Amino acid sequence: MTIKDTPEEWEVRATGTPFVGNKTSVRTDDVVMPDGTVVHRDYQVHPGSVAVLALDDADRVVVLRQYRHPVRHKLWEIPAGLLDVPGENPLHAAQRELYEEAHVKAEDWRVLTDVYTTPGGCDEAVRIFLARGLSEAEGERFEVEDEEADMELARVPAEELVRGVLAGELHNNCLVVGVLSLVAARVGDGLDALRPAQSPWPARPFEA
Repeated sequence: MTIKDTPEEWEVRATGTPFVGNKTSVRTDDVVMPDGTVVHRDYQVHPGSVAVLALDDADRVVVLRQYRHPVRHKLWEIPAGLLDVPGENPLHAAQRELYEEAHVKAEDWRVLTDVYTTPGGCDEAVRIFLARGLSEAEGERFEVEDEEADMELARVPAEELVRGVLAGELHNNCLVVGVLSLVAARVGDGLDALRPAQSPWPARPFEA
């Protein structure tokens, strides 16, 4: 038996969009169940995101601390952002986010993992990259606003982040998945065996 997620689409009898926001919306579908009954399913429609686990030569990860209003917390996170344009190359988006949020560039990029963040209520897909060979970006720093204007930036040893995740002290989805995937990759075939940065992403197709 192969343990692998597979695409499947059940019949939708009707659909509506009761809410449209700036970046996301809410959709209501009438979905036919296997026994023939029809049920309502409400979910958030999301453009998709990228995140970057940027690892320096001292085995430290670039992290930032940002206020997240829905959970009323300041969370330590890795640089991340939306795919602003349909079909946008996720590598280019990740490079942009690393520059804008940390003013850092990287020479070596790999796909660390792909995840659906909350598939029971949102169609958001996130591609998490591993970035190595870090250096300071050239030019002016990106001008931030709103919550980002209050961000703190740090470089934290990877092992300290793993400890914080397992201790229940760090909760951001991309940070948790990213640092634990880093550990798993090292224990497995090694970081150089990770997928190339331009690997296909069926959840958010793009042109390389």
